[in-house]
Amino acid sequence: MILSSILPAIGLFIVTNIDDIIVLSLFFARGAGQRGTTARITAGQYLGFAGILGAAVLVTLGAGAILPPGLIPYFGLIPLALGLRAAWEAWRATDGGDDDAKVADKTVGVLTVAGVTFANGGDNIGVYVPVFLSVGPAGVLAYCVVFLALVAVLIIAARFLATRRPIAEVLERWEHILFPIVLIGLGIFILISGLAL
Repeated sequence: MILSSILPAIGLFIVTNIDDIIVLSLFFARGAGQRGTTARITAGQYLGFAGILGAAVLVTLGAGAILPPGLIPYFGLIPLALGLRAAWEAWRATDGGDDDAKVADKTVGVLTVAGVTFANGGDNIGVYVPVFLSVGPAGVLAYCVVFLALVAVLIIAARFLATRRPIAEVLERWEHILFPIVLIGLGIFILISGLAL
């Protein structure tokens, strides 16, 4: 049962997390040149993804009262608020100011990455629960192990993309605009798609 869950788990992870590569690449671009960026992004991504898996497992086990499905769309408020804050900081930075303030504003925090990851994972929870219900406890464990291993691959791929010279140059030049737009768009998408169901 565990071995037969590996390939479907890989496919499910790719389908439900491919959009994260863009967000993570923007986080890497935002924190470029800052010491500890990779460690903070890694910790945040794992923390957020652990929250997604925890919620999916709890709902699967019948603890739906802890995380009612109607609450999931409101997680879109997290990236929306973070995007608006990043837009405000980018706008303030265009007014001038000292370089230390600009560097501090670009520091990527563990909780920021975790919050965006978790908020972006509302649809993942909705997809994982029926799968988890159909594979039994050993299958759920296998899926979780595969997913957690693939988070590392996702982080490596996003860092690779963000550090390729042509991509890095575009991200460096436009990150202050792209980062808020992607987060605001993600937040609005999560809210609208979740509330429309």
